[in-house]
Amino acid sequence: MLGGLRVVDVTWFSLGFSFLLAFCLHRFSRYVPHEFERSHTFQLFQDLIRYGKTKAQIKRSDLLRVFDVPKRWFWHFYAVSVVWNGLLLTLLLRAIMSEEGLPKWLVDTLSFLKGEQPSTGTDRPLSVWMVHILLWVHCLRRLLECLYVSVFSNGVIHIVQYAFGLSYYIFLGLTVLCVDISPSDEGSSLLSQLQWYHVAGTGLFLWASWLQHHSLALLASLRTGNTGAVKTLAHRMPHGCWFDLVSCPHYFAELLIYVSMAACLGGASVTWWLVVLYVLFNQALTAQLCHEFYRSKFEEYPPQRKAFIPFVL
Repeated sequence: MLGGLRVVDVTWFSLGFSFLLAFCLHRFSRYVPHEFERSHTFQLFQDLIRYGKTKAQIKRSDLLRVFDVPKRWFWHFYAVSVVWNGLLLTLLLRAIMSEEGLPKWLVDTLSFLKGEQPSTGTDRPLSVWMVHILLWVHCLRRLLECLYVSVFSNGVIHIVQYAFGLSYYIFLGLTVLCVDISPSDEGSSLLSQLQWYHVAGTGLFLWASWLQHHSLALLASLRTGNTGAVKTLAHRMPHGCWFDLVSCPHYFAELLIYVSMAACLGGASVTWWLVVLYVLFNQALTAQLCHEFYRSKFEEYPPQRKAFIPFVL
């Protein structure tokens, strides 16, 4: 612990604050002197917050291009998450079946992150189980979409962004096991713990997942013909569904998915709300960059569209 604060909470707060700061710096970057825009510091900052099509809007040195990896490697993030979080779920189930508890390495890791001795796998509340299952389902769907739905161009991401993406889902799975919900907050058996907010959270998760899938399928259709064959890798202006309200409804859906998990925790986990804040600022930054790309590329881009949250941002 750091001054009585849990390592897991400090980490998510720091990540959220960092992306909020990056969002604010980017919004005010238009006012920086032109001399600073040519500096290595400014170019590195822009390179680290952008990926894919939005990198094409900035000047990048040959040195920065050395650290590029294909954006289509996004599927690696979800593959790692499916395997890792599937392993954690299996260990939890095994702990219940054998009543032996979690492996020592996992107990020690959770103890470090929480700053206290974690509860065993046999006394996890239903809320934690539900969030872990929903997270696994979400990442499995995104993996399948990356492999069979999305049509990636030749866009790139920075190797630092790639490493961060891999680490993110590993840490996220551990975070689920660290949420500040104790078994005493709910009933004794799993069935007796079922509450209205579990149903509401699952309902929101399903709807947000549909919205994200539908949005990604619509984006893919802009590059494919009726047969599904790829016709172009060019970026086209999306229309229909929630694209008439925001430039990036799939990012808004991502935020709602994490909010739905907070709902499944009864809205009582400070740790998970810190995760939600991180997702809010992270997706807001990415959506803002995409919004600016669309507005610069298409002169007829609808002025009433927001970037991320309908009618708000």
